[in-house]
Amino acid sequence: MLESLGVRPPTTRTLHVVNGDATAERLQESGVAGRITVSADVLYEGPAPLGLSPERWRRVRAQFLAESGYDGYEQALARLSGWDRAIEAYRSYDEVVLWFEHDLFDQLLLIRLLAWFQAQEMGLTGVSLISIGEHPEIPRFVSLGQLLPRQLAVLPDERRRVTEEQLLLGRDAWRAFCSPEPAVLVSFLARDTSALPFLDGALRRHLEEFPSVWNGLPRTEHQALSLAAAGPIPFANLFRAVQEMEERAFMTDLSFGQRIRLLAIGPRALLRLDPPATRFLQHQRVSITPAGLEALDGREDWVRLRGFDRWLGGVHLHGREAAWRWDTDSERLVAGPSVP
Repeated sequence: MLESLGVRPPTTRTLHVVNGDATAERLQESGVAGRITVSADVLYEGPAPLGLSPERWRRVRAQFLAESGYDGYEQALARLSGWDRAIEAYRSYDEVVLWFEHDLFDQLLLIRLLAWFQAQEMGLTGVSLISIGEHPEIPRFVSLGQLLPRQLAVLPDERRRVTEEQLLLGRDAWRAFCSPEPAVLVSFLARDTSALPFLDGALRRHLEEFPSVWNGLPRTEHQALSLAAAGPIPFANLFRAVQEMEERAFMTDLSFGQRIRLLAIGPRALLRLDPPATRFLQHQRVSITPAGLEALDGREDWVRLRGFDRWLGGVHLHGREAAWRWDTDSERLVAGPSVP
């Protein structure tokens, strides 16, 4: 039946590339034929500069992950290298199937892989895509990792061969994301991206992580402050509540925890952690400070107050004036005072 529709079932010579360990484990349980590997770097965080060799890229990313406390440098490098090596062996397979959902985390992984495949001589190996933003049995679909093995097992029937248009669009999107000039990404978003239907929304969400013109806070930090303003809240509850505010939740609790810690340090901290001594955020309650209330009201600017040092794709913002800011009212990126 499937072959009569032009869709062949996966075989043992299929490589499935998925977005994380949870999805990989459940896909393994589903009995889908083929090898399963992971590609799950947190590309919405840390440096993503253009023009690096693959080895240099992995070292830059591993250094960031180690400095952020996510892993040791050697462990991070080994993991990134292992993921890439599995994909680089694509010629050993008849088909590579990419499994990535609708959010920023996944769409960045997807365009990086599409850009890489676009530059390869594929020979007889085909590339297919499974990309969903909802599921009829999941009221609030967030991740492929939510799906049961039986629900994952039928998704290969819906995969589609990646087209040349999608490969080129992924390449251009990745270059725009990694550009040191965010105007390149803004210009990219003016084009038709419908060949990858979730890409536009994901990249626009990325732009909302630039400091706002209102108070210097990225959207994630602003949402955290607005929830904490209602009263002290356990970290786990705060994380879940912030995720509920997202149209497409994309951030891990580890990433979110890094943001909360930065808001809670220094003499003019915007948040307070209680108890302050423990290193485990899961055991802490989060409350807003007077400075945090001033930031929420626009009477304080976090960038000018604390300075800002963050990579957003290929853009590195640092100092007490952000070169680029997000204007929520006009939904556009605007040049800050340090841009001529």
